[in-house]
Amino acid sequence: MTIDQRNEAAVTSKEAFQAIGLKWEGTFAEAGAGGIRAVHRTLQERLEEIPHALHTDTLLGLSYHAVPGGEGFIHYAVVEVERIGEVPDGMVTISVPALTYATCAHRKEQSIDQSYNNIYAWIKEQGYSEYNPDHLTHFEKYPMSQDPYADDPEFIIMIPVQTE
Repeated sequence: MTIDQRNEAAVTSKEAFQAIGLKWEGTFAEAGAGGIRAVHRTLQERLEEIPHALHTDTLLGLSYHAVPGGEGFIHYAVVEVERIGEVPDGMVTISVPALTYATCAHRKEQSIDQSYNNIYAWIKEQGYSEYNPDHLTHFEKYPMSQDPYADDPEFIIMIPVQTE
């Protein structure tokens, strides 16, 4: 049974920011098998180690092409920070420029694939084009308190776009 899934979309801007967290690199298959979920859980467990953390109720998931056109990608599970100070062992820093994003909410009981298909279709319908600075393909915002292993996660999808 297919349901007619709708995801309300909008364009939002986010100022440049810095973040600290964990880096994961692998294939889409490894991600689907739970590789990223494990990294999200570790970040939740180590959150208090990150100095100058802002918005500690939100886990940011940033995905980048590892090799353009390749099978793999890089995912950063991070928290935004006021400034980069001491970086905890095994963690990395990342800087993201000010960008404009096509944004939509993925809700429980929706198909994740369909949510992504809907936002990409909306981007095209609006006449926008994807914009991947430094190969950033998408950005997800998760409630920090959400179990990364939940079968039915909720999160915000953000795709960098050019609106002109």
